[in-house]
Amino acid sequence: MGWTKTRSQIAHAKKRDPNADVTELRRLLKAERLEEHIAKRVAEWPPLSQAQLDRLSILLRGGDVA
Repeated sequence: MGWTKTRSQIAHAKKRDPNADVTELRRLLKAERLEEHIAKRVAEWPPLSQAQLDRLSILLRGGDVA
């Protein structure tokens, strides 16, 4: 749960300065939580084919697989 440290950093920064810019920390928090979610789901799935991995990679890069 690496994202809990980042969440704590956001809280501490906002406590010290309510106007603190925590944009980058929030971006990092979202990425860490998404990473944890993906890792959990992938561990539950049967192995993916290379084509499936390629399609998911395109989605994660913001592309359209349609």
